Amino acid sequence: MRIATWNVNSITARLPRLLAWLENTGTDVLCIQETKCSEEQFPADELRELGYDSVVHATGRWNGVALVSRVGLEDVVKGLPGGPDYEGAQEPRAISATCGPVRVWSVYVPNGREVAHDHYAYKLAWLKTLREALAEDAAGARPFAVLGDFNIAPTDDDVWDASVFEGMTHVTPLEREALEALRQAGLADVVPRPLKYEHPFTYWDYRQLCFPKNRGMRIDLVYGNESFSKAVKDSYVDREERKGKGASDHAPVVVDLDI
Repeated sequence: MRIATWNVNSITARLPRLLAWLENTGTDVLCIQETKCSEEQFPADELRELGYDSVVHATGRWNGVALVSRVGLEDVVKGLPGGPDYEGAQEPRAISATCGPVRVWSVYVPNGREVAHDHYAYKLAWLKTLREALAEDAAGARPFAVLGDFNIAPTDDDVWDASVFEGMTHVTPLEREALEALRQAGLADVVPRPLKYEHPFTYWDYRQLCFPKNRGMRIDLVYGNESFSKAVKDSYVDREERKGKGASDHAPVVVDLDI
């Protein structure tokens, strides 16, 4: 079973590449973030033609998450139960479902913007609620994973130059403590270092030739419970999909399971 996560940075802009990637890789379940579309605009018909069912939680131009599966979609939950509001609204940042033998969440954690910004406090509150919402599944016997764009680099080795990020979001102790809280709930990072590259980053800014210079960050993560982690046979960042015209600024992260 092959499960992946990908921040597509607009599913409309990325649709031809997305469909080709699904067909070429034989991915069974894909967690998508930053759809940047309404639910009515989501390309469910095109995905269905490839044999994939889909569910989406989106409200329009910003944010948006989805699950795409060819092994079933059951017990769908849209949104983060009990999640905090931002500026008086619940943002579409989480969706979960049972796909065959596995329960998965697709999450798009708030960016945080700046440490002194209200969005940073919102990010920490969102992560705290996520841990609470996942606790039962994380401790359960059924294979379970939360995948997505966490907007946090777990360690200094997960950014191209730690000194550049000093005092900025994505690397602060409080954000990393939130990841540690997920691990304490029974989840583990199932994409270990090293992978096929010395620095298996998942995101590179479009500006300043960041991708050719490999000035990236590893912020797209897969956290699985014990039974999920034991089933992992391979994992990798599909760095090739970041190349070329019309690419997202994130690369897919792929996990293969013997399950």
